[in-house]
Amino acid sequence: MEKIRRNERMSAMMKILSDSPNRIFTLSYFCDLFGAAKSTMSEDIDILRDVVKQFGLGELETVTGASGGVRYRCGVSREEGRRFITELCESLSGTQRVLPGGFLYYSDILSNPDTVRRMGDLIATEYAHAAPDFVLTMETKGIPVAFSTASSLGVPLVIARRSSKVYEGPAVNINYVSGSKGNIETMSLSRRSVREGQRALIVDDFLKGGGTAKGMCDMMHEFGVTVVGMAFVMATAKPEKKRVTGEKSLMILDVIGEDMETASVTPAPWLMD
Repeated sequence: MEKIRRNERMSAMMKILSDSPNRIFTLSYFCDLFGAAKSTMSEDIDILRDVVKQFGLGELETVTGASGGVRYRCGVSREEGRRFITELCESLSGTQRVLPGGFLYYSDILSNPDTVRRMGDLIATEYAHAAPDFVLTMETKGIPVAFSTASSLGVPLVIARRSSKVYEGPAVNINYVSGSKGNIETMSLSRRSVREGQRALIVDDFLKGGGTAKGMCDMMHEFGVTVVGMAFVMATAKPEKKRVTGEKSLMILDVIGEDMETASVTPAPWLMD
């Protein structure tokens, strides 16, 4: 095997680690892959760790023990996240995107891969310490951001549906009160999707009254799963009191004017701290 130079090793190593966040790679894995000694690989990892930290690209963490090694954790600095969300708010504010009922059109934002990836990275950075086992969302608009968050955390995505599907097997169905309309609606989740004792991070696109979010929390209670956090792309300023507490959104929407014609979108307070 032709000898691999250090810059080639480090480039390949960073690609491998960043493509599989939170997965532990042993030193032996890289030694066999590159034909290098453990001491050499340790030096490479130390250099990569400093580079990742210097440029705010996340974190390389060394895990000790028999099954230890190194893993990559996605990370977005608060300053970078604040700048990204502020620019997004400016593009969403105004009169062009306001919809009847105090809603806002931003499906094009949720269809932009780069924007969705950065949202997922930001949410994942905020909740990485909570160590969720999976990300839960409600079909359908929240799926892109939830999938991006799950990818950044290196965990599976679980999707609750409005009705059970034959191809998903036995399912648990619950009724919940829609926060925006006050109607009774149904939520379904396959019994094989999650296991008792796991930890869930709820991610969705929009929070108004909080009925759907409360329904997802109730669903997790039925499965014996702990909800470690709730994150949303956007939440409305009104009503101030939601059906859930402790949630975090990236943006706050307030539709103002007598005819509710102008949207004021601002970064969430926790981002500005």
